[in-house]
Amino acid sequence: MSLKAVIFDYIGTLVNCKGYSMTASENNLFSALVAEGFDITKTKFLDAYHIAHLKYRRIRYEEFKEVTNAIWVAEALCSLGYRVTPEDECIKAALNVFFQDFIDTLELREGAKQLLEQTSAQTKVGLISNFTHAPVIHKSLRKVGIPRYFNAIVVSDEVGCRKPCPDIFHELLGRLEVKAEEAVFVGDSPLEDIKGAKDVGLRTVFVSSQFNSLKDLHDSKQRPDEIASDLHSVGKNLSQLFG
Repeated sequence: MSLKAVIFDYIGTLVNCKGYSMTASENNLFSALVAEGFDITKTKFLDAYHIAHLKYRRIRYEEFKEVTNAIWVAEALCSLGYRVTPEDECIKAALNVFFQDFIDTLELREGAKQLLEQTSAQTKVGLISNFTHAPVIHKSLRKVGIPRYFNAIVVSDEVGCRKPCPDIFHELLGRLEVKAEEAVFVGDSPLEDIKGAKDVGLRTVFVSSQFNSLKDLHDSKQRPDEIASDLHSVGKNLSQLFG
């Protein structure tokens, strides 16, 4: 069957994260909440935030349900005596500050723009990203200058589930209006990307990244249809699939 769509993972696959510090971002989150009027101490807030993070990390990585950071922050503040909800504007404003450092560290991998130009000229292009705060993905896509290449974008925060859950792949396929056997998925995570995509019938291309090496792929025992060491090699592999 002919190839009608190429679907990409985002972080790791198309962009690198250079020099990011979670500690610095958490300090910025605390400062932003104080600026929003919360009378909290850093130690108590971060302790409560980390407890909430660990609670929802299990749900996210074992049940593949996405839980937005706003829920973690609201739960931490409630445990300190505040009556807030994840929808409160003060929390959204603080999260924008929290994630700005991360956005600033993202940069396109070598060959990413050329690969997207190649694929978008030949077929539909989609993107699936596991991320707890969807505005970060959309803002960073604009920052690196590539949103125009995608016919459809799905972020786990927006749909409530995360790779490797089949539902997030089906959501993107539906938006692209293609069948699984008509598409190929390119990603760097052996389990989230390769296993998740193969389980719904997509052909797969693994590309090694700063987060996942060829050894990680081997250790995972996943078997993608193609393996690439960089994005230039991905382009060659896709040319063979198109051919």
